[in-house]
Amino acid sequence: MNLLEEKWLPVRRNTGQVDWITPHQITEPDIVAFAASRADFNGVLAQMMIGLLQTTTPIDDEDDWEGLLDTPPTAEDLQKWFVPTAEAFVLDGDSARFMQDFSLTTAEGAECTIDALLIDSAGGSAIDKNTDHFVKRDTVKAMCPHCVTTALFTLQTNAPAGGAGHRTSLRGGGPLTTLLVATPSRSLWQDLWLNVKPQRIFLQQGGDARKSAKYFTFPWLAEITQIQPVGGETQPLQVHPHHVFWAMPRRIRVDFTDVQTGVCDICKRDSTQLLHRYVTKPQGLNYKGVWRHPFSPYYETKEGWLPVHPQPGGFSYKNWLAWVLGVKQGKKSVQAAGVVDYFLQARKKYQKSGQFRLWVFGYDMDNMKPRCWYETTFPLYSLAEAARSTQTQIQNLIADRIEASEQAVFYLRQAVKQAWFGENDLRGDLSFVDKAFWDNTEPDFYQQLNNLMKQARTEANIDMDDANFIIALGETWHKVLIKCATKLFDVDIVGAGSIGQQDPRRIAEAYNSLQRNMRGDAIKTILRLPVTEKKSKPGTKGKNAKSTAEPSIQTSMQREE
Repeated sequence: MNLLEEKWLPVRRNTGQVDWITPHQITEPDIVAFAASRADFNGVLAQMMIGLLQTTTPIDDEDDWEGLLDTPPTAEDLQKWFVPTAEAFVLDGDSARFMQDFSLTTAEGAECTIDALLIDSAGGSAIDKNTDHFVKRDTVKAMCPHCVTTALFTLQTNAPAGGAGHRTSLRGGGPLTTLLVATPSRSLWQDLWLNVKPQRIFLQQGGDARKSAKYFTFPWLAEITQIQPVGGETQPLQVHPHHVFWAMPRRIRVDFTDVQTGVCDICKRDSTQLLHRYVTKPQGLNYKGVWRHPFSPYYETKEGWLPVHPQPGGFSYKNWLAWVLGVKQGKKSVQAAGVVDYFLQARKKYQKSGQFRLWVFGYDMDNMKPRCWYETTFPLYSLAEAARSTQTQIQNLIADRIEASEQAVFYLRQAVKQAWFGENDLRGDLSFVDKAFWDNTEPDFYQQLNNLMKQARTEANIDMDDANFIIALGETWHKVLIKCATKLFDVDIVGAGSIGQQDPRRIAEAYNSLQRNMRGDAIKTILRLPVTEKKSKPGTKGKNAKSTAEPSIQTSMQREE
């Protein structure tokens, strides 16, 4: 079975019909999205097809890339692109197999049931302790080859910690992925092609393009030792730049010897080749060094730059700045994903209409345990036409709003806890308070963000020394924060409880404390609003004495100093 010729990709057409196609059919104009039965499968199919297009495209120049955005290549042209890689996409057989170890045998590998390919399947420990409450054991006993293919790629791309020698993915366990998509979506082809660079440019970014042997791109085409010595590591310069899309940290071999006819437990389609088990072995490719996957943002640590991973609580506008434009504020430095940065820098003409968004998704992992799958889209406002100094100023203003929101969330959570529990040091999960706040303030944030972006594109500059302008902006956002925090406390959270089961005095004290904090100097300072000068100590004279009647503006730069 060759995956380049097999109709195995589930897609949705603009009529709503679900269909299965070959990879070279992806340019059909009525195909609008992938339509797998699992959200993680849809995300990984997009990554795989972008990787296949980037690996095989002969397009070297931005003008040629632009020509294919609205007039995609024909199915015949795509077949010609894919032909040189055909041997890497054989799923079964006695030789090299897609995403499977070249030489692993049943005799030397540990046997696993096929559901273990799924990241959210119940592990051995959960089954032994009877803690598989949400993803029950034995719900997936058999998969068709098509779903096994997607599960294999999903596991290799997101591989979490799996015990001694069972490696995490090139980006660690459960990486965050950010991809460009059009809004509204015109075609799946356009969404995929937005994330492909001209080949000449891509090959300049990491890896060694001189390593032309195919196993340097597709590691399952040869023994692991062709790339990595026994017990060693795999660094970017040991492989071709395209390897980043086809990393294979896990040694797996699917058992095709014992197949049955029946219904696949994932896609619910009939199959004559239902698969039930695979074998695995530790010591796969051990990815170390300065890897930069083009689909993930990276943050700076003492050890270097590391890929961002989803965290509990999901995604909100607090992540927008870092994942879209990048951020460098104090000790916090985040760089947007390579495909996003390239689009914003090199494809400025497409940003004027604002018809693009950022598709953000990934697993929140606790070592080998998936806590949640998160997925959303962010608006992709552009600063392409603004001067560099203006871009920096806008980024600082956005960072201030996010920081002020984080401070407000803290005050709200503190007040809710005080209203419910008083001085008792009780611990519980109040993350729903955070989520409610971020969700309720999101429309106002993006409205103010859009207004800032428009001004940056139309004005010669945004004057950060104009106190009236800064104060007006800060006051607008300050009012949003106060209004939201008050409503959530008074109506939706504490106020929604039964009066007979609450302490009115404690609630009143918590409410008053919330109001003082929301109008206090901490949030005002973040938003660069006038703050109340502290009264001078008795006996202070001369130039050290300050009038309490003269407010001052303290900027974020002054705070850092």
